[in-house]
Amino acid sequence: MRAARPDWVIGALPGLTLARSLGWPGRRISAQALSARQARLLGTVASVESLLSRHEGASPDQVATPGAEDPAAILFTSGSTGPAKGVMYTHGRLGALVALLVEHLEIRPGASLIAGFAPFALLGPAIGATSVTPDMSVTRPATLTAAAVADAALAGSATMFFGSPAALRNVVATTGELSELQRRGLSEITLVLSAGAPVHPDLLDAVQEIFPGAQIHTPYGMTEGLLQADIERRQVIEAVATGQSGVCVGTAVAGVRFALAPLDGLGRPAEELREPAEAVGVLGEIVVSAAHLKAGYDRLWQTERTSRRDTLDGLIWHRTNDIGHFDAENRLWIEGRLQHVLSTPAGPMGPGAVETPVDALEEVARSAAVPVGPQGTQAVVVIVEPAPDRSLRTGRSPVAETSFASRVREAAGEVPVSAVLVLEELPTDVRHNSKIDRTRLAAWAEKVLSGEKVGAP
Repeated sequence: MRAARPDWVIGALPGLTLARSLGWPGRRISAQALSARQARLLGTVASVESLLSRHEGASPDQVATPGAEDPAAILFTSGSTGPAKGVMYTHGRLGALVALLVEHLEIRPGASLIAGFAPFALLGPAIGATSVTPDMSVTRPATLTAAAVADAALAGSATMFFGSPAALRNVVATTGELSELQRRGLSEITLVLSAGAPVHPDLLDAVQEIFPGAQIHTPYGMTEGLLQADIERRQVIEAVATGQSGVCVGTAVAGVRFALAPLDGLGRPAEELREPAEAVGVLGEIVVSAAHLKAGYDRLWQTERTSRRDTLDGLIWHRTNDIGHFDAENRLWIEGRLQHVLSTPAGPMGPGAVETPVDALEEVARSAAVPVGPQGTQAVVVIVEPAPDRSLRTGRSPVAETSFASRVREAAGEVPVSAVLVLEELPTDVRHNSKIDRTRLAAWAEKVLSGEKVGAP
């Protein structure tokens, strides 16, 4: 919040108390009317109520209207792969995003969105839909239950549902609590969206049973560009059958253009971009151009310059830090993040090349493939979170049982796996969603393999 340097802070009592105690910049306006004593203690200069009464009767031409290039919002990245970055959007770029969402998702009058991820509650009104927030801890998507989604669906006559993969897993796990009325409410939903992390086909199949009348989409995007590619459940299953590395996130949506910066032997992306059709199957950093991308990073000039250094065809491009490849069908396959590349003697690999087949093992809830050792000669270590009621370890040691380790190596195929370790729960990022903290796991694995006695990472 300090980095954003706001001129004004508008909030209810808890937010204003936090702003004062942490010394946030900006003059403060209270959402509700305060007593003189409260206003003095919190340092507010006005309330929303007093401002509204002051402008009562004002005509529209007396109210300033923002232009397309005026700032509209600063959205912060999760901070899961480095310090959280403020991403600036202008009114024009948010408008382009709204237009794209309405067209691509075929939003019709009367639509109602259940926002299983708090920021998406703001998306509903923007696209002309009612927003319904289910009963959950908004900072922990994994607390969302099937009953809470069903009650929200009934309350808001919902037609759409957005939930993170972590939220979807808990929704699936709690379906036994549903009443017949609640199941009918879920059957009225026609569109389910999930993004933010890979979604396994088995999870998509389970979600389809809960929402029998819905199309299930797993769009690809990022804070810097909220919708870039899209794919539907049946297309995911067809793509998985091709046996390619990573997770297929579909093809570019309207107005989006992709390029690829191939990785060298040490996992560094090239400066020269290649068209996807000219680099089929090549592992590289994904680069994107679209009208609804960020206007820039807020106050992070070097980060901004680095992310948009490409000049292909005179367009504005964004380096996503995601790695993957394009197939002959022009589908994009995400294989991990640039900072998590496995730089092995056989060449660079994305974690997804190992994790996707390992996650398909029935004993595995989630896995992480991490590098140990110097770049160019790194060993691949697979760390597994076992499925419920499964024990995969050798006694108290994090080393996996020999038979299970053999199955992991077999699943990984040609990727040489040096060690298989087991953790009861893989650490995730600060938002408690599905993004595994691979940097932390890599440091832990290195200590374990060097013989140190260490606890959980």
